[in-house]
Amino acid sequence: SDLNVLEHKAQEVQDVLARVRGIGEITVVKQLGQPSLVIDVDRARIARYGLNVADINGLIEAAVGGTPATQVVQGEKLFDLVVRLQPRFRQTPEAIGNILVATPGGQQVPLKELADIREENGASFIYRENSSRFIGVQFSVKGRDLASAVEDARRQVAAKVKLPEGYRAVWGGEYEEYEASRDQLKLIVPLTIALIFIILFLLYNNFKFPFITVLAVLLSGPIGGLIALRLSDTPFSVSSGIGFLALFGVSVQTAVIYISYANELRGNGMGITEATREAAILRLRPIMMTALVAALGLLPAAFSTGIGSDSQRPFALVIVGGLFSRLLISVFLMPALYALVARPGDRLEV
Repeated sequence: SDLNVLEHKAQEVQDVLARVRGIGEITVVKQLGQPSLVIDVDRARIARYGLNVADINGLIEAAVGGTPATQVVQGEKLFDLVVRLQPRFRQTPEAIGNILVATPGGQQVPLKELADIREENGASFIYRENSSRFIGVQFSVKGRDLASAVEDARRQVAAKVKLPEGYRAVWGGEYEEYEASRDQLKLIVPLTIALIFIILFLLYNNFKFPFITVLAVLLSGPIGGLIALRLSDTPFSVSSGIGFLALFGVSVQTAVIYISYANELRGNGMGITEATREAAILRLRPIMMTALVAALGLLPAAFSTGIGSDSQRPFALVIVGGLFSRLLISVFLMPALYALVARPGDRLEV
C-alpha cells in the first residue's frame, strides 16, 4: 500500500467522523514526516564507467554509515573498528553528492554525476498487521452508545470515502470486541432459555408449567431492566445483555417457588382455585426475600460511578430493575397463568 494514499484516505475518514454525532477526540496516527535522503542511481551512466549498483551502494554504505575495517581486542571482548567519512563530508546532500567514486579505469567521478540525490518527506513509522500496511484513525465516543455511533460512522464513511482497489477499512478496538460478544450472545441467549425449559420439564414432567414459567419471566423481568436502562440513560451493551441472562435465572427461581408450593397444596387435596390463591399469599414472603436479596446486593454496583462502572453498572441496573418489575407483575401474573393451565388430572411435582 502507498503510504501517501493511506494518509490521504485517513484524513478523509477523519473529516467524515468529525460530523458524526457522539464521536470526538479524532486523531490520525502520523506515518509520514521523517526527512529521508533518496539516492536514485542512473544505471545508464554507471554502465558507461563499468560500474554497477552494488558498487555505488557499497560506497555509500562505507562513506555514510561506515563499515568494519578490523577488530579491536580488549581483554576477552572483540569490538568492530568502523571507518567512515568525517561529518563534514557526509552531513548534507551536497556533500554526499561530492563523494568521489573510483571507476575500473582509474577515474574519480563525483557521486552526483552518477545518481540523482534529493531529500524527500519519508515514513517515520510503518505499521503492519497480517503483512499489510495500515494507518490508524483513533476516536472516542461520548454521549452516545458505542454500537450506534460506530454503525452510523461506518455508513457515512462507506458512502463518502471511496477506497482504491486493494484498500479496506477495518473497525477494531472496543467495537470489534463488542461485535464478537454480540455474536456469542445470539447463541447463548436461546441456548440458556432452552436449557431452563429442559430443566423445568425434568422437574414437572410436563410442558405447561415450564411454559408458563418462561412466559412469566419474559413478560415481567425485561420490562424493569429496560426501564432502568432508559431512566439512567445507559445504552444497551454486552454487559447489560449478560445481566438479562442472570435476571432470567433469578426470576425462574421465584416462579419455581410459587408453582412447587401450589402443586404441593393441590397434592394435599386442595382445589385449583384455592391452591392458586393460597400459594400466592403464603409464598409471597419467600419470593420477595429471594428477589430483594439479589436486588439490594447489587444496588451499590447499579449506582457506582468509579473505575470499572462502565461494565458493572449496566449489569447491575438490569438485574435490580428487572427484579423489582418481576415482583410487582408476577404477584398477579403467576396465579393467573397457573389457573389458566392447571387441570384436575395434572401430574403434580414439587
